Amino acid sequence: MIARTWFGTSRPDSGDAYLAHLESVVLPEIRQIDGHRGAYVLRDRRAFQVVTLWESMDAIRRFAGDDPEVAVVPPEARALLASFDERVRHFEIVHASGDLRL
Repeated sequence: MIARTWFGTSRPDSGDAYLAHLESVVLPEIRQIDGHRGAYVLRDRRAFQVVTLWESMDAIRRFAGDDPEVAVVPPEARALLASFDERVRHFEIVHASGDLRL
């Protein structure tokens, strides 16, 4: 399994709106992609770390396109963000333990 990680910071007044956009638009869309295995959204005030889980790089390409390291940040999300990573990082998950569900 592969973790795709991305970081962004919302504008001062749009953190809640950005989280709502993730939960209502982005995450439901990626759940429909074959090979998607889950997601975590971490928040510290205006900072967001998004970790999506995928079964393979092929699955990630179905989401991100030919260059899987390009961040997928639609215009609606860009309007709510003060800054964000243009490129993502991928990590092979080599160990997991515990019940990671919320």
